[in-house]
Amino acid sequence: MLAIGLMSGTSRDGIDAALIDTDGEGQVQAVEFHAMAYDEGFRLRLAEACQRAMAMEKPDFEPLIASVEAELTELHVQAVADLLGRSGHIAEDIGVIGFHGHTVAHRPDRGWTWQIGDGGSLAGAFGIAVVADLRSADVAAGGQGAPLMPVYHRALAQGLEKPAAVLNLGGVANITFIGSDGTLIAFDTGMASGLIDNWMQTHGQAAYDAGGACAARGEVDEARLAAMMADPWFDLPPPKSIDREAFSIEAVRGLSLEDGAATLTAFTAAAVARGLDQLPERPTRIYAAGGGRHNDTLMAMLAQRTGAEMLSVDGLGWDGDALEAQGFAYMAVRHLKGLPISFPGTTGVPAPMTGGVLFRA
Repeated sequence: MLAIGLMSGTSRDGIDAALIDTDGEGQVQAVEFHAMAYDEGFRLRLAEACQRAMAMEKPDFEPLIASVEAELTELHVQAVADLLGRSGHIAEDIGVIGFHGHTVAHRPDRGWTWQIGDGGSLAGAFGIAVVADLRSADVAAGGQGAPLMPVYHRALAQGLEKPAAVLNLGGVANITFIGSDGTLIAFDTGMASGLIDNWMQTHGQAAYDAGGACAARGEVDEARLAAMMADPWFDLPPPKSIDREAFSIEAVRGLSLEDGAATLTAFTAAAVARGLDQLPERPTRIYAAGGGRHNDTLMAMLAQRTGAEMLSVDGLGWDGDALEAQGFAYMAVRHLKGLPISFPGTTGVPAPMTGGVLFRA
């Protein structure tokens, strides 16, 4: 089945749209990928919506969030149209769309997670069935609602030597571990590029630290890093998840631009290393996906602090930029088949379960 997956991630930089051919099980073939960047104005409105959502006791109507949701949905319609145009396919060829939306707040500690995006409007725009709201059922059942990518990573990693580990470096970092006996474990390790981006946007007049060049010129403040790593969240056993807004750049306030970037980059690497300590086996190779894999300084710090060989998933023939979008296409097909997308070892849900809400055109 041809399926489209859409992802607006915690980096808030744009929409990833991927077209794959899959049976929702072991067969996966990438067909096309399209990345559509957000303009600066929308990115700022989206960031404000996230801050307002995190301040709320539970999801409810809020004028800015509602406005951003409508705009976000229209941008996803545009992304799907562009993807279809690039692929040479028409809407009638597509079996389903997996629509992640954008997480404005993730509070499994309070029993909810909130992804904005109107699945019904997207389905109506193309006449294609849409599976959206993929995390809420997991959280309602007692799970963390994240990460959801492990089921897709497992499908792709069938031929890899085990134990295997896939590290996604978006705004938040999460790891998928597949043990020698097939055990599937996954959890957020902490921040990835989120705080580094915030620091560069606030102090460096740049959207992000391209290639890690700024951090490479700085020195890590080990005392501040140790204080950040003392947060009790890091000692919680997996599975666990965290919102991008859980940490802030206040911890490095007063440092130079370069030293702040270096310390926040080391924070990501140290958190991954702490996460590896919680696995039943320690992987000797870690395959990185997401935008953070392009940050050479981060990749070097990860290798240094974890003791593992850091490799890009692109070397496996995977597209490290498209992986999450592809995964939500894959999960949408699994939803149609009634197959699980989350598991006790990945989100802490009591039993394997499917997820998502189906919107018919």
